Amino acid sequence: MKKSTSALLWVLAFVLMAALAIYQRTTGPTYPVSGKVKISGQEIRYHLPRSADVGSSKLIELNVPDKNIIGYIKYKRYKSYDEWQIHQMERQGDIIYGNLPAQPPAGKVAYQVYLINMNGENVKLSEDPVVMRFKGSVPGYILIPHIFCMFFAMVFGMRAGLGSLYKNDSHLYSHSLWTLILFAIGGVILGPIVQNFAFGAFWTGWPFGNDLTDNKTLLSLIMWLIAVLQLRKHPERRGWVMAATIVMLAVYLIPHSVLGSEIDYTKLPK
Repeated sequence: MKKSTSALLWVLAFVLMAALAIYQRTTGPTYPVSGKVKISGQEIRYHLPRSADVGSSKLIELNVPDKNIIGYIKYKRYKSYDEWQIHQMERQGDIIYGNLPAQPPAGKVAYQVYLINMNGENVKLSEDPVVMRFKGSVPGYILIPHIFCMFFAMVFGMRAGLGSLYKNDSHLYSHSLWTLILFAIGGVILGPIVQNFAFGAFWTGWPFGNDLTDNKTLLSLIMWLIAVLQLRKHPERRGWVMAATIVMLAVYLIPHSVLGSEIDYTKLPK
């Protein structure tokens, strides 16, 4: 393979990684619900969080300069038999803010925010309740290497997949091997450690649970293991690399944290 062709494939691999990273960042169930509403002739923009560290304060903040507008939060624990609770948001200058009841890691709270003016005009910020999941704080020395390994596993995987389209890519095996190594470190070693810090459990995928993030990581790892073993003995079997790349692409197209760890309060003792 020519150096110029190889360089182009690396560029494409990085572009694909960046696109998938942005997609993962903006489509998952922890991405804030954003929008704008009008009340008293004023436009109010909002960003309603769907993820928070245990012990966080001022979880919900809105810039509402008009002192005649007040805010209320209606909330209850998600997946519970609780009744809806309502409390008024506090004001600090132009900012009104409110908190939600503290939950343990993986606990969730469903909430809606309302704005009301002096004339009784009532505006609901989101049509449906927003679900916030609480998590423990993950140290940077664990989280950063985890993210690094997962993203660069994607880069090497995409490069290997693109290279598998060429018969003369002499680095196909090494690129596939690096994908496997980075995936193993980032997903199987550091991933469970991140999850334990965040939600108090190392592994909640198969065979112990249905966590989709764990399950899709395991599936992709198995595919890359098969691809590497096939290439090691039969370098001509490039199709296994393409298959592993397609599975990895499908895995990354599933938004992060979908069907993730959560507490079902309906199944806990009252």
